[in-house]
Amino acid sequence: MKIAITGGTGFAGKEMTQLFQQHGHEVYILTRSPKPSGNGLKYVQWLTEGAQPENELEGTDAFVNLAGSSINDGRWDDEQKELIYSSRVEATNEVLRIIRAMDEKPKVLVNASAVGLYPASTEKTYTEKSAEIGDDFLAKTVVEWERLAEEAEEMGVRVAMGRFGIILGKKDGALPLMALPYKLFGGGTVGSGRQWLSWIHVHDVARAILFAIETDDLEGPFNVTAPYPKRMKDFGKEIARALGRPHWFPVPEFALKAVLGDKSRLVLEGQRVLPEVLQQHGFEFDYADLRSALADIYK
Repeated sequence: MKIAITGGTGFAGKEMTQLFQQHGHEVYILTRSPKPSGNGLKYVQWLTEGAQPENELEGTDAFVNLAGSSINDGRWDDEQKELIYSSRVEATNEVLRIIRAMDEKPKVLVNASAVGLYPASTEKTYTEKSAEIGDDFLAKTVVEWERLAEEAEEMGVRVAMGRFGIILGKKDGALPLMALPYKLFGGGTVGSGRQWLSWIHVHDVARAILFAIETDDLEGPFNVTAPYPKRMKDFGKEIARALGRPHWFPVPEFALKAVLGDKSRLVLEGQRVLPEVLQQHGFEFDYADLRSALADIYK
């Protein structure tokens, strides 16, 4: 199978690329800064003047769109928010343009999304059937991101939108920052500790995306989260346990808001999100519970 990935050089993209190649697929990574290609991996220039990636992508079976500025980078001031939003819109519009230009359309587009679409709640549980949508910046960004991706359906392309939770890995993503206070013997409950954190091991993220590509009747939104979310207080205790560190210094809400601004919502607010669609289609997680995920990451 020939799979094209945007954002393939990022945290989750690297994991997907490795997994796709292990399964014998050709991987084409769309990037502004191509590297030498080889061993079933090809870099294709895009989003630069004169680039025509569609010329190299004929015969592509699946498109995975992960591109967009990381929500983990920098403080969420107006400039950073605009970058987070516009980078996703620009990339998705370009993916649509490429598909339109291709004589043979890919069978499926798997587009990244986020559980930030759901409203924050300490009591509710959300699945893909939940109709509630948040009213904050991240939710509005996700709504527009998904709306654009769905336009590929008009070209006969199956569209699946993976709503990612907090992706856990040792060197990238949110976990290194969350674990740092514990490594310095200063970790503890963040905010009230009652907020939910819907997480997933990066390995299972890659497996879930490949599963969506290969499962012909999986379409629309699907939550890319482990089946057992944790409240923040319990999540912190599991990090402490995995690292052999104490869990004692609380981090007050006002301090995080002062340092991170609106970005503090990522850790002070959360949603209990379950992967109902994946499980109904028969997907099995390698790391369903947090303890086994952290044990693998810090082995």
